[in-house]
Amino acid sequence: MQYSKYMKWFAVAATIGMLLILLGGALVTKTDSGMGCGRNWPDCNGSLIPKEITTEVLIEFSHRVVTGAVSFLILILTVWSWRVLGHIREVKFLSFMALFFLIAQALIGAAQVLWGQGDFILALHFGISLISFAAVLLLTLIIFEVDQKFDADKVIIGNTLKRHTIGVTIYSYLVVYTGALVRHTNASLICPDWPLCNNKDIGLPANFYEWVQMGHRFAAGLIYVWILFIAIHAIKHYKEQRVLYWGWIIALIIVSLQVLAGMAVVLSRLNILLALLHSLLITLLFGLLCYMILLLSRSRQNQKSK
Repeated sequence: MQYSKYMKWFAVAATIGMLLILLGGALVTKTDSGMGCGRNWPDCNGSLIPKEITTEVLIEFSHRVVTGAVSFLILILTVWSWRVLGHIREVKFLSFMALFFLIAQALIGAAQVLWGQGDFILALHFGISLISFAAVLLLTLIIFEVDQKFDADKVIIGNTLKRHTIGVTIYSYLVVYTGALVRHTNASLICPDWPLCNNKDIGLPANFYEWVQMGHRFAAGLIYVWILFIAIHAIKHYKEQRVLYWGWIIALIIVSLQVLAGMAVVLSRLNILLALLHSLLITLLFGLLCYMILLLSRSRQNQKSK
């Protein structure tokens, strides 16, 4: 069944919009623009349209405008996909997740502006937006019938790959959280070197901020090794199932670029473009891992039918 081309373009717009929300939120954090509109929400410094435009105001207000506009896109896509694709069992769940977590991240952002939040709570903001993005991305893939194009209806996944897929996807969320915690605790440049905090003085971190930074680096290194192992397993055992074969190869490429981007962020002393690239790569990786989770559902269906 070929779905409406208008629905497809709408889904693409919603996915890109969610990506802009994620990158916009990261830009707000990385440029310390969170208070660009003062303690005012949804207005900006007491006005619906800010009267005085500074860099901080422009970044924060633009992020709010994009979030508001994309929220309407997600709402429409949720209702549309629910009505047209409701017979596909994942659609209703994904629609709910996309809308629920989009609202949740907006409320956390509003609470930070109005009352302030602790660093450990603020670190959840990016992760919550990430779940909404993944749900919208999976809806888009369903609308574009990616399953049929890559023979997902024939996928059979063994227990080893199942366990590692679930484990690494859950663990990736921890990596995201530790990375967000680095930003919100201002620990990004606490360690001047890479891969160690200080390459000339090998030892345990000396303070809380070094522990946060090095904890994230350790978490990122572990997910790289884990995905490398999974990719090797997929290459050895799933050559005939190209969606799994190429999916894990792409995951390995993304996580490798993620590690390099993290290194470049430190060595460039927090170059903003590299920092945004770092956020983009983890977003793409998480979206891909969530699709792999969707394939587990397809595998169970295929095994039952056989």
